[in-house]
Amino acid sequence: MTDELLHEVRGETLWITFNRPQARNALTFGMYETLAELCANAPTDGSLKAVVISGAGGKAFAAGTDMTQFRGFETAQDALEYEAEIARVLTAVETCPLPTVAAINGACTGGGASIAVACDIRIASASLKFGFPIARTLGNCLAAENLARMTEILGAGRVREMIFTARLIEADEARAVGLVSKILPDEPALMARAAELAGTLAQMAPLTLRATKEAMRRNRAALSVEDSDLITMCYMSQDFRHGMEAFLTKEKPRWSGR
Repeated sequence: MTDELLHEVRGETLWITFNRPQARNALTFGMYETLAELCANAPTDGSLKAVVISGAGGKAFAAGTDMTQFRGFETAQDALEYEAEIARVLTAVETCPLPTVAAINGACTGGGASIAVACDIRIASASLKFGFPIARTLGNCLAAENLARMTEILGAGRVREMIFTARLIEADEARAVGLVSKILPDEPALMARAAELAGTLAQMAPLTLRATKEAMRRNRAALSVEDSDLITMCYMSQDFRHGMEAFLTKEKPRWSGR
């Protein structure tokens, strides 16, 4: 476990908090691992009824993977193992035996956005900014399974447009397209609604919720595809290395397509 990801039980709810506010809750590998462990090992004995995931600091749910961790990537295997690990974490969130609520305040981008979409229900404050600006910043790509999960909620056309233009979806649009079910005016109202929603979920038949989650996941899993060539193409490119360093030094990248 890590202090960068906090967890506590409040009543019948497990509250998980990304806790790197100085870095807009950018996710380290340790944070990913702890999140996966907590979701995979959530008890089914009735002691807990729901999980709420949020971010500390008032500015971000989570602003993606901490990019400094990419500096160690040297081979295609590094990239493939990273995306496989992200897929494992997202699957752990998605298959958590308890219903999961993402309470999103502020920025929710990259890996943070992927985690939010893997949750069962998403609610947000009016400051929401959601998306994957990787075509503008890093030049990497999302794995096919991650894109499929996104497409299931947003639709293929909107996912393409969002990624191709690197724009972030804000609160009103997120509500209109079904990305989030409720917009609250500020963070205190958001967290109060998250607690209320967790209480509602606690009253529902747990096996009904679990079966519905798994059946919907199986529907999409039947469409899994091979994407290792696409991951390798992006992560091993000159553009990815350049984009990463440009982002970390706050410079504008100049893409070469190589």
